[in-house]
Amino acid sequence: MDLLDGRLKFRHLTLLIAVYDHGSVVRAAESLHLTQPAATRTLRELEAVAELPLFVRVPRGMRPTVYGEALVGHARAVVAEIRRAKEHLTGLREGQDGTVTVGTLLAGANVLLPRAVARLKKERPRLTVVVREGTLDVLHPALLGGELDLIVGRVGPVPGGGEALRQRMLYREPIRLAVRAGHPLLAEGPAGGVVALTDALAHPWILPVEQTALRQELGALFLDRGLPLPADRVECTSILTMRALLLQTDMVALLPELVLRDDEHLAALPVELPSVGRTVGVTEAAHRTRTPALEALLCHLDEEAALLRASLDAGAHG
Repeated sequence: MDLLDGRLKFRHLTLLIAVYDHGSVVRAAESLHLTQPAATRTLRELEAVAELPLFVRVPRGMRPTVYGEALVGHARAVVAEIRRAKEHLTGLREGQDGTVTVGTLLAGANVLLPRAVARLKKERPRLTVVVREGTLDVLHPALLGGELDLIVGRVGPVPGGGEALRQRMLYREPIRLAVRAGHPLLAEGPAGGVVALTDALAHPWILPVEQTALRQELGALFLDRGLPLPADRVECTSILTMRALLLQTDMVALLPELVLRDDEHLAALPVELPSVGRTVGVTEAAHRTRTPALEALLCHLDEEAALLRASLDAGAHG
């Protein structure tokens, strides 16, 4: 007996279960919409494959043998797994199951992405979302290599291979100079004095790492004003590390406006940085087909971005 030689078919298993449940080939055939001769032939084929008698005739139908009792349990498990496989594939096709892997930068990780993921998970709880934080020099190759489905964060010029990427802007967010509540510089502005960029240079800074566009914009701003970059500095992209340093020291950092709005322990210095900001959006591989799960996440990103745009516009005119 070899059940893996290709002779055993799915129809054999479904008939075995039906005969066992109904106790009759006639009733089993009716439940499966088969003719009685076809059902009888299928049962004989199954017993030939098993090389064992699976049922015996009794006055009121069919009774399983000890071999039939044993095999029907396995048949039920196989049929149940096939049904689950169908449900799994349907879920993948409809975006209810599967995995979406998102690369993110500080501009996307702080507000937009968490809100969109929360809505997505509420709608599709079986969907797994994997978030990987990094800089663009790491995230772009990962996206092109298929390790990421999407990047959420700053969009802008792409050095080399730009034709392979598709970007879409969602909103532009100002960048502020951030300090802890109660920072000495905050006392200077409301008292009548004007806080200038040079005033902030008297304190340690937290700067973006060199590989980021924000660092390049900040460097250009300092160069335009004839100022050197702060010598007393930490370079960091982790929002958690930045926040901890700000709360424990008199450091100054650059943070997106939406981060500061939601944090009562941090405050923005009244220093204008007109040339420094973030155009937040999504980046995809240009020629890759979107999965239903990715489409769903993009939909929620669009909806949350619309709310954030309205909030930023209201703040700008408030």
